[in-house]
Order: sequence, then C-alpha cells, then structure tokens
Amino acid sequence: MTERILIVEDDQAMREMLSEILNDSGYQTLAVLDAAEALKMIRDDRAVLDLVITDVRMPGVKGDEILANARACRAETPVLVITAFGTVEHAVEMVRAGAYQYITKPFHMTELLNAVAEALERTAPLREQARLRREMPSAPRRIIGASRPMRNLLDLIARSAQSNSTVLITGESGTGKELVAQAIHDLSGRNGQFVPINCSAIPADLIESELFGHTGQAFTGAKQARAGLFETADRGTIFLDEIGDLPLAVQPKLLRALQEGAIRRVGTNAEQRVNVRVVAATNRDLEEEVGEGRFREDLFWRLNVIHLQVPALRQRPVDIPLLVDHFINKASELSRRPPLDVSPETLAILTAYSWPGNVRELENAIERAIALAPGAGLTPNDLPDRIRNSGGSAAFIARSSERHLTLREIERDYILETLRKTSGNKTRAAELLGLDRKTLYRKLDEYRDEEAT
Repeated sequence: MTERILIVEDDQAMREMLSEILNDSGYQTLAVLDAAEALKMIRDDRAVLDLVITDVRMPGVKGDEILANARACRAETPVLVITAFGTVEHAVEMVRAGAYQYITKPFHMTELLNAVAEALERTAPLREQARLRREMPSAPRRIIGASRPMRNLLDLIARSAQSNSTVLITGESGTGKELVAQAIHDLSGRNGQFVPINCSAIPADLIESELFGHTGQAFTGAKQARAGLFETADRGTIFLDEIGDLPLAVQPKLLRALQEGAIRRVGTNAEQRVNVRVVAATNRDLEEEVGEGRFREDLFWRLNVIHLQVPALRQRPVDIPLLVDHFINKASELSRRPPLDVSPETLAILTAYSWPGNVRELENAIERAIALAPGAGLTPNDLPDRIRNSGGSAAFIARSSERHLTLREIERDYILETLRKTSGNKTRAAELLGLDRKTLYRKLDEYRDEEAT
C-alpha cells in the first residue's frame, strides 16, 4: 500500500517542493498551508495518515499543536519536524514531546527521504495495529499484534465469541493463552464472571471440590457447604488452564458437566444446573496424552469443538516492536518514570532473539531493562546476557531451521533483520546483503503485499 503523508507548510515553494519529491519517490502526499485544516484531518478517524511533516513556526497554529493533536489522536503516526536554524532548540523540545525527528533547513532531499523511510519503517507495526483496530473495533485491546498469524487469531477470537461451544486453546507457555480466553469472554456478551483456574496448581484430592463445590461434612475438614467455581462462573466463562494436568478421576465428572450442563457437589447426588461457557488451555499435545492413556478421548473431543492455536513469539517477529513499546509504557507507569527510547541495536537484538519463553519472557526482559537502565534509553547492555549474546548468522540459521522455514521465508527474515540492524537505512542494508537498491525495494514491496493479503 502507498503510504500517505500529510505536509503542513505555509511556505508555498517549500510545500510544493516537498510534495513533488515525495510523490516522485512513490508516496502519496496531502499538502496544506492552513494548519487548522491539518488539525481537522488529523482528528478525523476516517483519514488515513501514515506520516506528518510539519514546520515549527507558522501563522496561527504552531507545530507544537500539530504534534500534540497527532500524538493524542493517532499516536502510531510519526511526526517529522522541519525547522530553521534559529528554532532548533524549539524542534528539540518537540522531539522530547514525541516528534520522531527534526530536520534543519537547508537540507538535502536525500536526508529528508532517508528520514521519511526510516520513520515509516520503524512505525509500520504500530500503524498496522491501529488499522486493525479501526477495521475490527471489537478486537481485544490487551492482545498486541499486527502480523498475519495474529490477525488470523483475532478473527477466530471474534467469531468463536459469538458461540457457546467449548474452546480449546493451545500454544507454548508464555504465549498469552489466558488473554485469549479473557478476550473470548469479553466479546461473548455473557453477563457472568470470567473465572480462571490453573488445574496444575491445585492438589489432586482437592480439585473436584474446587470445581464443583462440596456439602458440609463431605470430607474431613469440610465444616460447611461451599460453592465451586462452576457455580461462581454461572452465566459466565470458566477458564481451565493446564487442562492436561486434570486428574483422570475428575475427568468424567467434567465431561458430564459439559454434556449435561449440570454439576454435583462432593457429598451429594443432587444435580444443580449451571450455564457456563468452558474455555480450556494447554501447552501439551492432548492427542498424544490420549494415546498414552493420560487423558480421556471423549473429554478431548468435547473440549476441542473450537480450536485456537496461539502462535509462538518467534513465529511473529514483526510484532516484537509493538510489544516492546507496550511493555515499556506499562513498566514506565509502574516505575513512575518517562518511557525510555529503544536504540536501533537493542530493537534488532530483541527482534532476532528466539524467545523460548515467548511474550512472558519479553515482558520480563523489558521490565528488568527499565529497572536497571542508567540513562534515558535502552541499550544492548541493559538486556540479559542470554539475549544480548544470542545474535549472529549461525544463530539466525539455526532458528530458521527449527522453525522449518522455506528458503523464501528465510530470505525474507534475513533481509528484514538486516534492515533493522541498519536502522532502516536501505542503502546500507542493500550493501550488506549484496543487492542493488531496486532489488531490495522490490522485495520489500512484495513483503508488504503478502502481509496485506
């Protein structure tokens, strides 16, 4: 897709020159001299704006107001500031307030084009995430991702939420399976509670009582009757995490609850009707567990009516900048300090790492880095050794082999990784890759088209 750039410049000659150069470079420009008109476009949710270029000082509305509105209305859209020599200090203040970069007049057009390309490249995931939010207004806010695997997952979440069928969520540890379950409940319209339970965290002799409740004197220590989590979740959703650890003795009772919509408290044969949506999750291969006799086949098929697979983080590296930005803001709020910038080298390392602990490991790494960072930005030295020292072509090839990628997918990942390491400098990336710039641009256009389909 052709990126759309809003140019806000009261000088007609400069405005026309910027528009002509950017249009000739393959961008679509919207050039305005009236800052009030620019503010109207920025505030319009329907307008697609991928980048804003604004002068610092103009009659009436100043560049500060353009920036403030862009940050408030569309934080994913980068703002480049053009400034005269005498207003550099003002431009620096705007960068501190959230502008992506400033360019001082007079400047060479190559400098401008490089800044535009870098800003668009670095913010592409953020803009794609915002686009998805516009197209899927009901998409869960806590699930971060704009990659194709995550777009597919968000679509399945939205569709499965409209059903009352049981859902089985699979995926590696740390991928966010509980967030997916919570999103299904939030979008379902059910007016009861979302009740999570970790089946591996409760002793085997207590889990039946925890799920279904018990009568007074049902067993030693049961002094009074107690409702179980199924009753607590009535008209809502119960999330059974680590369902593969549910004891075999309890599995037929869960199966009956699913089939009949009724439960029995421990210590009685009286049935009680419940209206509960069951969502289960596991990082195990339940079919293998069935084959080994550790999980009932009939319960497996009863749970596996709708199956959602949460992708591992290494399968969606394009989402890592989004997640890094999210976790930086979250950790900065907790530590009561301004959000830290991430150096291009740091982001390249984070993107290239294989993340065996998935999103949970990334969040912990960012929280640790922010807690220990001595300056205003995150550098490679702020990362744990296992992450900082994981780079290199050999590691990249090994990870590609583990992921069973095709040669085209390996080429794509390697080109994008090289581009990240050069901070979006396509000329330098093409040199490192042994490609001419036209070939690199063609390949990047192909990748964008693939992501859009």
